[in-house]
Amino acid sequence: MSVSDQTGLRGILAPVASLDRWLQIVFLALLATSAVRYLERHGLGADGVLVLAGAALLAVAYSVRPLLPTRSWWPTAWVVTVTVLWALLTLAAPSFAWCAVPLGFAVLQVLPFRGAVIVVVLMTGLVTVAELRIADGVDPTVIAGPIGIAVVTVLVYRALQRESAARQRLLDELTDAQDELLAAQHRAGALAERERLSREIHDSVGQQLSSINLLLQAAEQDWSARPEAARGHVRTAAATAREGLDEVRRVVRDLAPASLEGGSAEALPEALERLVADATATGAGAAIEFHRHGDARAVPAVVAGALLRSARGALANALEHAQARRIVVSLTFHPDEVRLDVRDDGVGFDLAGASRRGSPERGAGERGHGLRGLRERAQELGGRAEIESSPGDGTTVSVSFPLANGASERSAS
Repeated sequence: MSVSDQTGLRGILAPVASLDRWLQIVFLALLATSAVRYLERHGLGADGVLVLAGAALLAVAYSVRPLLPTRSWWPTAWVVTVTVLWALLTLAAPSFAWCAVPLGFAVLQVLPFRGAVIVVVLMTGLVTVAELRIADGVDPTVIAGPIGIAVVTVLVYRALQRESAARQRLLDELTDAQDELLAAQHRAGALAERERLSREIHDSVGQQLSSINLLLQAAEQDWSARPEAARGHVRTAAATAREGLDEVRRVVRDLAPASLEGGSAEALPEALERLVADATATGAGAAIEFHRHGDARAVPAVVAGALLRSARGALANALEHAQARRIVVSLTFHPDEVRLDVRDDGVGFDLAGASRRGSPERGAGERGHGLRGLRERAQELGGRAEIESSPGDGTTVSVSFPLANGASERSAS
């Protein structure tokens, strides 16, 4: 177990795992050297036996620290035990005072700063007393030396403690900032996905439900006078409902509309032709035409789906709000782009005023998406959407996407 993993270690040197091993080696070496020096000068008498026994007991007490139970109170008990044993040895043989250096570092390793300072101060005083006992007279260096070393050591490690605390605060703040950033990104992604689903449902299922409503109204009007026509409206409404159900499943899975699954060059024109035919069948009274220009090319499914949904939304706006008598849907394949235009001769609207209100649509903001969602969809796929309108002069909605290889690949991804 490393020092930093042991419960109860709160010293400023606790994170330095390798320090514990080196302190033990140095301490035991100084302890053995001091014992040998004592025996050389005093011999193995009764006092020598007691000194050697004390040194052996201190060595055992110091060495068992990694084996002690991990409880919050054991560092204090261990420090008291080894400092008392060291103090007794130092009073008996001042040469053991050298052991105060690694022992002081060990105290800084396991005790909080204030407690460690108290122990170091007491050890410094004891070293000074022990040295004065064997000095000839009063030697100022014996007093000033240990005190100076102790003061410098305490000040240095106090600075280390403050720097460590400041660094930990910075790490905590960085971690909190990263967590907040991840949470913000998650919220932004969730909001973007909600917006996408809302827009896609509005421009697909929402428009199909509107068509079903118009078909059922027409069927109700023709129910008695033209029963065959009424049945035809009901059949068309049922087919539109089935398509709407399939579209909901595909929107949730973020797939292209079912009519575009083939991915061929004719898939998009054929899907737009069916869309125009279905819109004409609603009986709204407007003449709807579809034109295609240029050589048809395979369009990435995601771009084709965006064009189809854009056409559906623009047609729905023209039928429900513009009071148009004629609507023209055009699909044009250029060498480097594909373009969709939906033009009606309806009442038009004030584009600048609608933009200031935040909903550039007919109906003064009656819908939540429509033309605004059309712009957003085009921008997300690297295309552009343009709207031209003025009161009494109809409306033209244009959506285009690049078909260059790089752009197409980006759109498809």
